[in-house]
Amino acid sequence: MTILTIVLMAMTTWFTRVAGFMLLRERTLGPRVRAVMETAPGCVLITVIAPHFVTTNPADILGLAIALLAAMRFSLLPTVLISVIATAVLRALL
Repeated sequence: MTILTIVLMAMTTWFTRVAGFMLLRERTLGPRVRAVMETAPGCVLITVIAPHFVTTNPADILGLAIALLAAMRFSLLPTVLISVIATAVLRALL
């Protein structure tokens, strides 16, 4: 079930990116719209990690802190990789 969920999420992400490109490829975006489009990935990431704010698991709380620190320094992909690896290691150790 987990693999199916990951595959479906990947396909959905790919489809929305391709659809967005197809719909907007011949349009010039203003600075305000461009800013919203650049902020959207961060908003999606927050919706994924926000439920961990209410956890009592120390590994998840430390992983969340590491994710927040990484987000202040790096772009989306390195932040996700650092966060996932850090949380996995912390869960194994704690």
